[in-house]
Amino acid sequence: MAKANLTLPNGTLVNIEGTTEEVQRLLDLYSGVPLRSEVRRHEDGADRGRLPDADTGRPTASDSQVDLVELVNLIRTCDDSERIESAVLDSSSVLNRVLLPLFIVHEHKGNAFGLTSGEISKITVELGVPVTQPNVSTSLSGPAKSHVIGDKMRIKGQPVRYKLNRRGVQHFRQILTNSNK
Repeated sequence: MAKANLTLPNGTLVNIEGTTEEVQRLLDLYSGVPLRSEVRRHEDGADRGRLPDADTGRPTASDSQVDLVELVNLIRTCDDSERIESAVLDSSSVLNRVLLPLFIVHEHKGNAFGLTSGEISKITVELGVPVTQPNVSTSLSGPAKSHVIGDKMRIKGQPVRYKLNRRGVQHFRQILTNSNK
């Protein structure tokens, strides 16, 4: 049995007892050495699943908070706001209403982040043209599928962050161009 004592940054004293590998793994974890994905073996020799990869320090999509009010204000005040109102908000196209927030993120935020179906729904509600979250999700997986890119595979209960792809940007610009005629 190996033993180790360590003091955490908050002053807590931790005493560790275990096999040499277990103690080394914990010391590596607290010293900042990245962990490899490896199978966890217990004293009885049974596998207990995979250990998670170490935190890379990069912010994940779930860490970031999207300022929905800012996006709504951008839609209302941008140079294209009148065309957006006539071509998107006054029309009955759910597809265009769903793509609108993604287009604003692409054009005015440098495509810096994606939006979930729930965030898109909240934006449409604030704009006065509500599209419910299930309808946004259905649209993203159906008619909008060729216009968006998701950050991961769709799994029930797991939010996917969507961005417009090149085809989606062209489609939305065409909608705004056609509203001038």
